[in-house]
Amino acid sequence: MTIEFSKKLTATETPIPGVVLYDLPVHGDNRGWFKENWQREKMVALGLPDFSPVQNNISFNEKAGTTRGIHAEPWDKFISVATGRIFGAWVDLRAGDSFGAVFTTELDPSQAIFIPRGVGNAFQTLEDTTAYTYLVNDHWSADAQGQYTFLNLADETAAIEWPIPLAEAELSDKDKAHPRLADVTPMALKKILVLGADGQLGKALRAAYFGEANVEFAARADFDLTAEKSYIGRNWKNYSTIVNAAAYTAVDTAETPEGRKAAWAINVTAVANLAKVAAIHGITLVHISSDYVFDGSKEIHTEDEALTPLGIYGQTKAAGDAIVATVPRHYIVRTSWVIGDGGNFVRTMASLAGRGIEPSVVDDQVGRLSFTEDIAAGIRHLLDVNAEHGVYNLSNDGDPQSWADIAADVYELTGHSRDAVTGVSTAEYFEGKQAAPRPLNSSLDLDKIKATGFAPATVGQRLAEYLDEGANT
Repeated sequence: MTIEFSKKLTATETPIPGVVLYDLPVHGDNRGWFKENWQREKMVALGLPDFSPVQNNISFNEKAGTTRGIHAEPWDKFISVATGRIFGAWVDLRAGDSFGAVFTTELDPSQAIFIPRGVGNAFQTLEDTTAYTYLVNDHWSADAQGQYTFLNLADETAAIEWPIPLAEAELSDKDKAHPRLADVTPMALKKILVLGADGQLGKALRAAYFGEANVEFAARADFDLTAEKSYIGRNWKNYSTIVNAAAYTAVDTAETPEGRKAAWAINVTAVANLAKVAAIHGITLVHISSDYVFDGSKEIHTEDEALTPLGIYGQTKAAGDAIVATVPRHYIVRTSWVIGDGGNFVRTMASLAGRGIEPSVVDDQVGRLSFTEDIAAGIRHLLDVNAEHGVYNLSNDGDPQSWADIAADVYELTGHSRDAVTGVSTAEYFEGKQAAPRPLNSSLDLDKIKATGFAPATVGQRLAEYLDEGANT
């Protein structure tokens, strides 16, 4: 066996999505050779997923021609050769457009390959005493074995050109009996779990993911955030993402003893439980934040602004943000002034306009509406493009407005006079009422999420559409 020494560490994409071939630097002299078979920092910098391996397996093969596979397993693998040489064959057995795609190559100790969950793996030894080694990011178990997907080594559709004909190779009886591609049930994608699926944002996420078989929606009755059994009664290994669209949002009630207890239970304790699950199982956690984590002293809020909450609700949301930020794979999506399918400010103003009521509306709180349609689309976008993890502001676009400005727009769009709305200060509006403190400036800077390729619609566009839809329902 001849090994090419001192190659540069490089990554090469293959025809199978997510399958990446690596050249490894091997250093040799008269004593033999040395290589860094797995070097997390360097390989992650090259684009290898930080897949957190937990087990190292070695397959020793005494004779050339030993052939194993094609097995698709419910975990990711990083494969290399310790000694000898192999012909490797990989077939995409995941549900999706790339099902059936094939890639083959020869591997010696100077190469390695990353194989995502659900891609069938097979190899044929080309030299005696070959050791084939692989890191995996889940522990083998009998239950996991039941999730394997198999393809016959001789499948005519894959048409793998084995260097040593299968009739002359060493195969197991099990591998000989695996099905042809036409009879293979594709491995299902890992699931996305949407919590709070009965709320305004949850309903919008149902619409955004309508018809997607790998998205599971859990309403309050399906997943009680405050119940321990919710976190332990589920096989989390089958999930890629949790979208936490559930929250305690009664801003003023949070200032009461009972409200404070409930707010902390749902916005903090439950979030800590979700974060623990996500961290342990390598799940991406999407968490919805709020403009209430700021005191409103700045005219526009960027993602890196220090948290300065005023009231109990804001404090619980800030605490939840801090917890989620410790999860290796996380998106904190910060919104303001949410409008969706349910009771909200816009519907209240439209109702008042229709009844001929002339309201007094706060005119010293400034921000932008966030329609749930766009929040849901933004969340999906971040996941679909695999955006860098972290905090993203997400509201609708356009010039910031006061609540009074928005109320006047609602009146005008519903055929009533803007002059029916009278502006008052926050202090005047809440005089004599028990109310939580509110940030006066809630405008969120949108540059970061726009840089990922997502462009939220303007408030004006969405408001007109929302009111038009309401008039026709």
